[in-house]
Amino acid sequence: MPVPDAPVTGAPSEASEPTAAARPSRLDPAIAARLRRTADGLVAAVVRQHDSGEVLMVAWMDDEALHRTLTTGRATYWSRSRREYWVKGATSGNHQYVRSVALDCDGDALLVSVDQVGAACHTGHRTCFFEELPVTGAEAP
Repeated sequence: MPVPDAPVTGAPSEASEPTAAARPSRLDPAIAARLRRTADGLVAAVVRQHDSGEVLMVAWMDDEALHRTLTTGRATYWSRSRREYWVKGATSGNHQYVRSVALDCDGDALLVSVDQVGAACHTGHRTCFFEELPVTGAEAP
Protein backbone atom coordinates (compact mmCIF):
# COMPACT_ATOMS: atom_id res chain seq x y z
CA MET A 1 0.00 0.00 0.00
CA PRO A 2 1.52 3.38 -0.97
CA VAL A 3 2.56 5.70 1.82
CA PRO A 4 1.28 9.29 1.50
CA ASP A 5 3.88 11.90 0.67
CA ALA A 6 5.86 12.74 3.78
CA PRO A 7 5.95 16.43 4.61
CA VAL A 8 9.30 18.06 3.95
CA THR A 9 10.02 19.91 7.15
CA GLY A 10 13.07 20.99 9.06
CA ALA A 11 14.75 22.68 6.13
CA PRO A 12 17.07 25.40 7.41
CA SER A 13 16.40 28.97 6.42
CA GLU A 14 18.49 30.76 3.79
CA ALA A 15 19.64 33.39 6.27
CA SER A 16 21.25 31.01 8.74
CA GLU A 17 22.16 27.97 6.63
CA PRO A 18 24.13 25.54 8.78
CA THR A 19 26.32 22.93 7.16
CA ALA A 20 24.85 19.45 6.83
CA ALA A 21 27.05 18.31 9.68
CA ALA A 22 25.54 21.02 11.92
CA ARG A 23 21.89 20.25 11.12
CA PRO A 24 20.14 18.32 13.88
CA SER A 25 19.43 14.66 13.21
CA ARG A 26 17.60 11.77 14.80
CA LEU A 27 19.81 9.16 13.09
CA ASP A 28 20.87 6.27 15.31
CA PRO A 29 24.31 7.28 16.71
CA ALA A 30 25.71 3.82 15.91
CA ILE A 31 24.88 4.33 12.23
CA ALA A 32 26.06 7.95 12.24
CA ALA A 33 29.43 6.86 13.65
CA ARG A 34 30.00 4.61 10.64
CA LEU A 35 29.46 7.37 8.03
CA ARG A 36 32.36 9.13 6.33
CA ARG A 37 30.91 12.39 5.05
CA THR A 38 32.11 15.02 2.60
CA ALA A 39 33.29 18.35 4.03
CA ASP A 40 29.71 19.61 3.82
CA GLY A 41 28.38 16.61 5.78
CA LEU A 42 26.95 14.56 2.92
CA VAL A 43 27.14 10.94 1.78
CA ALA A 44 26.54 9.85 -1.82
CA ALA A 45 23.45 7.69 -2.32
CA VAL A 46 23.44 5.43 -5.37
CA VAL A 47 19.84 4.47 -6.10
CA ARG A 48 18.87 1.30 -7.94
CA GLN A 49 15.69 -0.58 -8.81
CA HIS A 50 15.44 -3.35 -6.21
CA ASP A 51 14.46 -6.23 -8.51
CA SER A 52 16.46 -5.53 -11.68
CA GLY A 53 19.53 -3.79 -10.22
CA GLU A 54 19.10 -0.96 -12.76
CA VAL A 55 20.97 2.14 -11.53
CA LEU A 56 18.47 4.98 -11.47
CA MET A 57 20.21 8.02 -10.01
CA VAL A 58 22.74 9.41 -7.57
CA ALA A 59 21.74 11.85 -4.86
CA TRP A 60 23.05 13.12 -1.52
CA MET A 61 22.00 12.41 2.05
CA ASP A 62 22.95 13.95 5.34
CA ASP A 63 22.30 12.17 8.63
CA GLU A 64 18.70 13.41 8.90
CA ALA A 65 17.86 12.47 5.29
CA LEU A 66 19.16 8.96 6.00
CA HIS A 67 17.14 8.81 9.23
CA ARG A 68 13.97 9.84 7.38
CA THR A 69 14.64 7.31 4.63
CA LEU A 70 15.16 4.46 7.10
CA THR A 71 12.15 5.30 9.26
CA THR A 72 9.55 6.26 6.63
CA GLY A 73 10.40 3.88 3.79
CA ARG A 74 10.41 6.87 1.41
CA ALA A 75 13.64 8.01 -0.25
CA THR A 76 14.56 11.39 1.24
CA TYR A 77 17.54 13.40 0.05
CA TRP A 78 19.33 16.68 0.71
CA SER A 79 19.17 18.99 -2.29
CA ARG A 80 22.47 20.84 -2.60
CA SER A 81 20.99 23.35 -5.05
CA ARG A 82 17.78 24.09 -3.12
CA ARG A 83 19.40 23.55 0.28
CA GLU A 84 16.44 21.59 1.61
CA TYR A 85 15.19 18.06 2.13
CA TRP A 86 13.13 16.46 -0.62
CA VAL A 87 11.12 13.29 -0.63
CA LYS A 88 11.40 11.71 -4.06
CA GLY A 89 7.98 11.94 -5.68
CA ALA A 90 6.47 14.53 -3.32
CA THR A 91 6.05 17.00 -6.20
CA SER A 92 6.64 14.86 -9.31
CA GLY A 93 4.56 11.83 -8.37
CA ASN A 94 7.55 9.61 -9.28
CA HIS A 95 7.90 7.92 -5.90
CA GLN A 96 10.68 5.75 -4.54
CA TYR A 97 9.58 3.14 -1.99
CA VAL A 98 12.69 1.93 -0.15
CA ARG A 99 13.31 -1.82 0.02
CA SER A 100 16.80 -1.73 1.56
CA VAL A 101 19.76 0.53 2.31
CA ALA A 102 23.36 -0.70 2.44
CA LEU A 103 26.47 1.14 3.57
CA ASP A 104 29.65 0.49 1.60
CA CYS A 105 32.81 -0.84 3.26
CA ASP A 106 34.37 2.63 3.63
CA GLY A 107 31.21 4.26 4.97
CA ASP A 108 31.26 6.96 2.31
CA ALA A 109 28.44 5.77 0.03
CA LEU A 110 24.98 4.27 0.38
CA LEU A 111 23.22 1.84 -1.95
CA VAL A 112 19.49 2.51 -1.80
CA SER A 113 17.33 -0.20 -3.38
CA VAL A 114 13.87 1.09 -4.26
CA ASP A 115 10.68 0.27 -6.02
CA GLN A 116 10.62 3.18 -8.50
CA VAL A 117 7.21 4.42 -9.61
CA GLY A 118 7.54 6.52 -12.76
CA ALA A 119 10.69 8.24 -13.94
CA ALA A 120 13.65 8.58 -11.60
CA CYS A 121 15.30 11.39 -13.56
CA HIS A 122 14.06 14.99 -13.49
CA THR A 123 14.27 14.92 -17.31
CA GLY A 124 11.47 12.36 -17.43
CA HIS A 125 13.73 9.40 -18.23
CA ARG A 126 13.45 6.17 -16.25
CA THR A 127 17.10 6.51 -15.18
CA CYS A 128 19.49 9.45 -15.03
CA PHE A 129 22.06 7.28 -16.84
CA PHE A 130 20.51 7.26 -20.31
CA GLU A 131 23.39 8.80 -22.30
CA GLU A 132 26.11 6.31 -23.22
CA LEU A 133 29.60 7.69 -23.83
CA PRO A 134 31.98 6.09 -26.36
CA VAL A 135 34.72 3.92 -24.91
CA THR A 136 37.76 3.46 -27.14
CA GLY A 137 41.02 1.63 -26.69
CA ALA A 138 39.67 -0.93 -24.25
CA GLU A 139 40.82 -4.46 -24.90
CA ALA A 140 38.84 -7.50 -23.88
CA PRO A 141 40.63 -9.77 -21.36
